[in-house]
Amino acid sequence: MTMWVFGYGSLLWNPGFPVARSEHATLHGYARSFCMSSIHHRGTEEHPGLVLALDEQADANCTGLALAVETGHEERTLQELRERELISSAYVEKDLDVHLNTGEVITAVTYVIDAEHVQYCGGMPLEEQAQIIAHAIGGRGPNTEYLYNTAEHLAEIDLRDPDLEWLAQRVRSITA
Repeated sequence: MTMWVFGYGSLLWNPGFPVARSEHATLHGYARSFCMSSIHHRGTEEHPGLVLALDEQADANCTGLALAVETGHEERTLQELRERELISSAYVEKDLDVHLNTGEVITAVTYVIDAEHVQYCGGMPLEEQAQIIAHAIGGRGPNTEYLYNTAEHLAEIDLRDPDLEWLAQRVRSITA
């Protein structure tokens, strides 16, 4: 049985595991959003950044990539994903149904935000998000890099996210 992972943020451009197959996919009931305060990878506890998370919303849909893990790498991939994504327990690992553009429905390992976690910051206005992202730096680098890489990769694979496009343009103007 193939292990699938749903990518909607940095997993799009930095999966960190061998990918055997990649398909455009939609996850129903969740929105991609900068709703997680980042105190490790893209900010610090003193100056948190923002990272994307899947925020549960009944009428929302998130487009991304379903990534099939190369056979034989499933156990290691899951271990490394947990080390990466569950660093502060703000994400919850779930096996969710994801709809591929081929019409196939698969179950994918998916990391969603725990709305009760202290790092959850959903509903923040886009301008406030832009101001935070423009100035935050964490252990994996500037928050701007995370935003730009994600927005550019979504455009490269023909998946539009108007909020991310607006944020990338706004943050570029702030940092110019």
